[in-house]
Amino acid sequence: MNAYEWLIGTRYLRSTHRRGFVSFVALMSVCGLALGVATLIVVLSVMNGFERELRSRILAVTSHATISGLSGSLADWRALQGQVRRQPGVQAAVPYIESQAMFSVARRMAGAKVRGVLPEEERTATGLARHVVSGSLDDLSKGSYNIILGTALAHELNVRVGGTVVLIAPEGAATPTGVVPRMRRFTVVGLFRSGMYEFDRGLALTHMADAARLFRSGAGITGLRLAFDDPLRAPALVRRVALALGGAGFYVTDWTEDHANFFRSIELTKSMMFVILLMIVAVAAFNIVATLVMIVKEKQTDIAILRTLGAAPMGVLLTFAVQGVLIGLASTHSRNATPHTLKTSAGSTYAGNSLM
Repeated sequence: MNAYEWLIGTRYLRSTHRRGFVSFVALMSVCGLALGVATLIVVLSVMNGFERELRSRILAVTSHATISGLSGSLADWRALQGQVRRQPGVQAAVPYIESQAMFSVARRMAGAKVRGVLPEEERTATGLARHVVSGSLDDLSKGSYNIILGTALAHELNVRVGGTVVLIAPEGAATPTGVVPRMRRFTVVGLFRSGMYEFDRGLALTHMADAARLFRSGAGITGLRLAFDDPLRAPALVRRVALALGGAGFYVTDWTEDHANFFRSIELTKSMMFVILLMIVAVAAFNIVATLVMIVKEKQTDIAILRTLGAAPMGVLLTFAVQGVLIGLASTHSRNATPHTLKTSAGSTYAGNSLM
């Protein structure tokens, strides 16, 4: 590019003589493109922030992965627990017993999951212990038949700390009068609030020994809940751990699969919003092109003079290209100010269940 091309291009951009309307259209084009780019950055930043917040809340109350038996029970779980804990990348491996049950208080009834845990180990697997707003996990002692409910579940049952609930197991016992469901009265010793309705309404915690008696699981457990150093690598790590245990006979799952619908909907929304906002940016870019066409039409006399003085066609083209480039840079300079907002969060790729 020669000096005269830059000089004339910037001179045309600054000049307002006899083309006030063209200058106004150019200014509106700059504002329109800047607004479109700003909207694109803001919307994608909000969606990325929402995804990170949702992921952090899920990881605060659920395990990164689980390993269970194909038959629904792990018998020699203590040996398996020791092997899992020795695997690289594994922070914790805690046993649990989980099953659906019916809760009954007076005339109110609600179904939810009952999870039997070991209080002294539960803190190492998830952050659920930090979300207990009333009572403590230490109140879940063996043989006490105490229970901690989610706040939404307690509200639906209209029960408070110190009250009692009747748990009805899905299996029954055969008697001469028919099949009678197994029932046990539990004392509510605490409430937890995770901030996610799925857990606050559908989960209750009790001691693993009490859950084993209620559901008659014997010495076996439902599975092992794992915590990893890097939760985003949970799909690959849990499969590697299962293979290290022997491979066959284990069913593995991870948090990305358990909550895949949440993140797939977010990714779909982000993709659609990106396309829609890109159309806004394209419209603003077309306005810049229309502005340049108007400038070229107005400057036909100047172009003729430049050609008479010996300017090459490419030189004339570069003269007007300078204006377009400068208008585009003026419109999109905010993009360079916040480059990190356009990055896709690390948890955007999810793996499915794996049957080892």
